[in-house]
Amino acid sequence: MEELQDNNMAKLEIEDFKAFRELEGKPLPEGNWIIVTQEMINDFAKATGDHQWIHVDVEKANKYSPFKKPVAHGFLSVSLLSKMLEDLIMVKSAKMGVNYGLNKVRFPSPVLVDSRLRLIGNIDNIEDYGDSGLKVIWNCTVEIKGSEKPACVAEFISLMFS
Repeated sequence: MEELQDNNMAKLEIEDFKAFRELEGKPLPEGNWIIVTQEMINDFAKATGDHQWIHVDVEKANKYSPFKKPVAHGFLSVSLLSKMLEDLIMVKSAKMGVNYGLNKVRFPSPVLVDSRLRLIGNIDNIEDYGDSGLKVIWNCTVEIKGSEKPACVAEFISLMFS
């Protein structure tokens, strides 16, 4: 996955769950731009079995698609949320995190090959989960550089355990 900025560390490092809870309702820093390449689109098609020509047949997409370019799968955009959040925030006391689900997912704009995407969002809600966990609801908007409409808007739910 090609990124415009080489940043292997999270932008926001939080010591523990107590400090993390203070972020509830607050905006997250803007994410790094990620370039959606044809290789990423092809790999996603292989992983999901969705080989529709608008995604993987560059010649046909350039000629017949209304966008005149291949388009990434909508679910590719939403699948990047975990990585985008991981690049933004790290809770040092968390031993693991898992995806719990999604609410209200929409794909307002197509993602053309070689588009640049980044995450804009906030933490909507944090609640206890079991003895040592948190359930976190993230409001996520995947922005496309140069586009008025985002690639994806979703309420993403994750679990964190210390």
